[in-house]
Amino acid sequence: MKKKLFIILFLIIIISLSFLLKKNTKKEINPFQEFPFYKEHLQQEYEEYQKQNNYSFKKTVINVNIGINKPFYTNSSPAKYLNTNYILVNKYNYLSKDYIPNNLVNVNSSGIRLVKEAYDSFKDMANNAKKENLNLRIISAYRSFEYQNNLYNKYLQKDPQDKVDTYSARPGYSEHQTGLSIDIDNKNIDYNKFHLTKEYTWMQNNAYKYGFILRYPLGKEVITGYQYESWHYRYVGKKIAKEIHDLNTTFEEYYYEFIDI
Repeated sequence: MKKKLFIILFLIIIISLSFLLKKNTKKEINPFQEFPFYKEHLQQEYEEYQKQNNYSFKKTVINVNIGINKPFYTNSSPAKYLNTNYILVNKYNYLSKDYIPNNLVNVNSSGIRLVKEAYDSFKDMANNAKKENLNLRIISAYRSFEYQNNLYNKYLQKDPQDKVDTYSARPGYSEHQTGLSIDIDNKNIDYNKFHLTKEYTWMQNNAYKYGFILRYPLGKEVITGYQYESWHYRYVGKKIAKEIHDLNTTFEEYYYEFIDI
């Protein structure tokens, strides 16, 4: 009888210990760490941001990696991957005053310049659009630090800074300085109304095939930092452009999930 009681007691102890171990193991699991783009030094920020917003763990990690948990321009770093198609320049990643991208070529006689690979792809895209009686014209591309500085200060004379920051980049933070961004129109309607054109609809369905993405889409202002710009496109290469198109995501979200890991 004593032997049976001893065995029963032993089994109870084993089961209890097993339960406690499993419980403690579950407590030790870090839900943020399961993603390959997890950054250990941001652990505390993940926890705080998740509590404040109740987002999924994945969205929390991506947003904190982007920097959305902090005000624009307050926690910026030098842009990485210079002179690549996947360089990210935004309100958290800046270029130096003297940065000039490699392989700039003239787009027209007015002095507009663009990185050659991007321009070659744009010409293919514009030529194919032309076959459908659609016109695509570059009205702005590469901008130097000095040019952006003058432009930004010009806007400040008209609007308060918090408003200017929604539609214009501060010098060093402009994607145009990469030589990979373009503003376009159809030659007939002001670029601010590009979303009303047949060309815009065509771009929505075809731009990615040539390596371009709509850089500042509608409803993504919190992520990109800019108001919707139907005329602003960014060259990232065909592979990345297709993936961004298929995922229906922004360049920021894609960058921190698949590039900067």
